[in-house]
Amino acid sequence: MKLDPFYLIVDSADWIDRLVPLGVKLVQLRMKDCAETDLREDIRRAKAICAAHGCQLIVNDYWQLAIDEGCEFVHLGQEDLAVADLAAIRAGGLKLGLSTHDETELETALAAAPDYVALGPVWPTTLKKMKWAPQGIDRLRNWKARIGELPLVAIGGINTERIDSVFAHGADSAAVVTDITLNADPEARTREWIERTAQFR
Repeated sequence: MKLDPFYLIVDSADWIDRLVPLGVKLVQLRMKDCAETDLREDIRRAKAICAAHGCQLIVNDYWQLAIDEGCEFVHLGQEDLAVADLAAIRAGGLKLGLSTHDETELETALAAAPDYVALGPVWPTTLKKMKWAPQGIDRLRNWKARIGELPLVAIGGINTERIDSVFAHGADSAAVVTDITLNADPEARTREWIERTAQFR
């Protein structure tokens, strides 16, 4: 399986409606602490927008809703993985991405036979408080050697100045949140990301 090298992560269908039409081909909908009705509505909207623009949608955490809504991909953190029904996820036809932050989590992730593995934070990130120190760019190369043909997603503190370094160290895809959503011109930054990652596509 091949992931687009530009992996956008946003927290609403509004962001997806705003940015996916610009040419984004891989996006994760990561919503936290929302009512199920709101989650379901945003997943449905996001799915329709992505389908119209040839974009792969990944739903974060809510694997039951992803199955219910006929989605194709779910991403789980380690805490969510511990309580998820992997058999149901597979039976529902979902592809699976997993977060990892250390060696133990990588072993746990690989035991679940994911479709990709994410490593982070590569650099310090302001998005959320992390109990893990930044992994550093060299850890990407080590992780890639460990997972082989599985796609490796780098996440955490990645901006346009760090794109080339991420791919040079073994990442297959670069996940980005705040470099776009906190940018003064998210549309222009999104276009820049698409252009800058074209050589890896």
